[in-house]
Amino acid sequence: MRISILTVALNAVACAQTLQGVVDIHAHSGPDVVPRSIDALSIVKLAKARGFRGIVLKNHYEPTASLATLARMGNPGIEVFGGIALNRAVGGVNLAAVERMARVDGKFGRIVWMPTFDSENQVRVNKENRPFVPVSRDGKLLPEVIEVIGFVARNGLTLATGHSTPAEGLAMVREGRKRGARSMVVTHGALAPVSMSVAQMREAAAEGAYVEFVGNAVIGNSQSTTFEKYVEAMRAVGLDRVILSSDLGQAGNPLHPDGLETIFAGLRGAGMTIEEIDRIAKRNPARLLSLE
Repeated sequence: MRISILTVALNAVACAQTLQGVVDIHAHSGPDVVPRSIDALSIVKLAKARGFRGIVLKNHYEPTASLATLARMGNPGIEVFGGIALNRAVGGVNLAAVERMARVDGKFGRIVWMPTFDSENQVRVNKENRPFVPVSRDGKLLPEVIEVIGFVARNGLTLATGHSTPAEGLAMVREGRKRGARSMVVTHGALAPVSMSVAQMREAAAEGAYVEFVGNAVIGNSQSTTFEKYVEAMRAVGLDRVILSSDLGQAGNPLHPDGLETIFAGLRGAGMTIEEIDRIAKRNPARLLSLE
C-alpha cells in the first residue's frame, strides 16, 4: 500500500509541471533550406495550444521578423518573435540588414545572432574549406561587429553570440555591456562548437548575459551530453542567469512541446525542481525578451 501511495504522490508532483508559460527562444521550423519537422505557422499554433507564452522563430539564413508578424496575426495570445543570424546569406555582419529587420511591421524582430553556421569557429571546427564570416582579428572584435552591437544596445534588441569561440563570445558580451545592452545571451554555451567552460559561462553571466542551454543536447539525434552533466553545469553557472530553450525543429527530432516535456522530465530525474525548471524555461527567457 505504501508503494501505491508513493507512486501516486510522485505522479502528482510530475504532473504539477506543465508547459504553461514556456518561452522558447530557439525554435527552428520550415520553410528552410534544410529539412524541418514542422512549418513556422504550425509550430506557433501548436505552441499556443500547448500553453507556451512565447516563441522565437530562428533561421540560420533568412530573417524571421516578417514571419513572426504573420504568425501573430493568426495566433493571438502568444508572443512570437523573430530575428536575424548574420551569416553569408544576409551579407555577414551587416548593419543594414539588422536595421531593416528591426523595422519590419510590428517590430517583432528581436534577436540578432552573430554568425552561426558561417562563423569562422564553426567552419574551422568542421574542418571545411569554404568562406566564413569573421567577428574578430588578432583577439579584437572587428569594427562592423562593434557597430552592430551598438545598434542592438541602442534599440533594445537582444544580442546573441552565435557559434563564436568562447573568447569571441566573451568579447561581444563585454562590448555589449560597455555599450549599455540590456539583453544578451550566449548561444548554447555548453554545446559544440561554442563549448565554453563553466568558468567562461560564469564570466559571461557576470557581464550581464544569460547562458543558453539547449534541449537537443540531451535528447534527439544531436544528443551530446547527459541530463546530470547539464544540471551540474547550469547550477555552477547560476540558475538566475540560465535559459533553457529547445533548439528543436530538425527532421527526426520530437516537436518542440513534446521535446520540452521530455527534457523537463529528464531534468527532474537529474535533481532539478519544478520551480527551478520554470525559472530557466519560463521566467528567465521572458525577462530576456522584456516580457516582464
